[in-house]
Amino acid sequence: MLYLTLVICSLFSFVITPKIKTLAIKIGATDQPNHRKVHLSSMPRLGGLAIFFSTLLGLFILKPIHPALISMLIGSFIIILTGVLDDLYEISAKYKLLGQLIAAIVVIYGGVIVKFINLPLGIQLELGLFSIPLTLLWIIVVTNAINLIDGLDGLAAGISSIVLFTISIMAMINGNEFVMTVSLIILASTLGFLPFNFHPAKIFMGDTGALFLGFIISVISLLGFKNITLFSLLVPIIILGVPLSDTFFAIVRRLIKRQPLSTPDKSHFHHCLIRLGFSHQSSVLLMYLLSTIFAVAALIFEQTTLWGSYLVIITLILFTEILVEVIGLVDKDYKPILNLIRKVLNTR
Repeated sequence: MLYLTLVICSLFSFVITPKIKTLAIKIGATDQPNHRKVHLSSMPRLGGLAIFFSTLLGLFILKPIHPALISMLIGSFIIILTGVLDDLYEISAKYKLLGQLIAAIVVIYGGVIVKFINLPLGIQLELGLFSIPLTLLWIIVVTNAINLIDGLDGLAAGISSIVLFTISIMAMINGNEFVMTVSLIILASTLGFLPFNFHPAKIFMGDTGALFLGFIISVISLLGFKNITLFSLLVPIIILGVPLSDTFFAIVRRLIKRQPLSTPDKSHFHHCLIRLGFSHQSSVLLMYLLSTIFAVAALIFEQTTLWGSYLVIITLILFTEILVEVIGLVDKDYKPILNLIRKVLNTR
């Protein structure tokens, strides 16, 4: 029944996407080109509705049971409403954040919260008063991380698909049927939309889709990995390595330039790749490859020994830092590791 439902979700998303495109054009939910964007003509938004409606269909068919399901659905409706309003009227960042906060509070009230972490040597760290703010921070950061990478055709949908597939594998390994089922339903719904969103895109998912995917990924990753060991807690962070790294270095970049954190720019991962001469499609495929590397690293991290975990983390940190310096994600002159390597090589 699961596989049949996934096929139905994918086909349903594929069939209704053109209908939503027509609706978006009719009501004026379009994305206009400007100096920050790479598309040169008006594009319909609201494509995320296809993913959302297909997800609801899959949940209705399979009816997965979990105490947090109702709060997840209510939070998702709030996020979708926030995204639709932004796609229609381009609401300010503070109102988008307000919608995200309300949705996050709803799921936290519904029981999606990290209360403690099991440290090595049998030590349990109770988060206490920090459990709610840390859970809230995770949901907001991941939601916006997916939204920030939604800058090229098919980028956010493709990376979200890789993340969802990885989470479903992890959930299957850990015996978490609910998270596996929900992840696969959203994955199938996203894949049904992707043919219309891949370059050259016929419709954008808009904030409706990017916020929904970011929100739901943040929630199911908590449901799949909460209240576990310190090292396993790093698994969802590794899985989301590409969007979280992009978000982290965007914050660093704006702090260095003394700009407000909400200031938009054209220095994200995908912008840097295009400046280096990669085509639109090649940049997206390279980002898919990067996301796959992080996904595989997360799977290895989950299954390896303690010292193997250390090795994976150190390797990922060095890999990410060198990549950031090569593409100029922070600044074209920011190259501490590369400069150190050059100095070492020059002294020989």
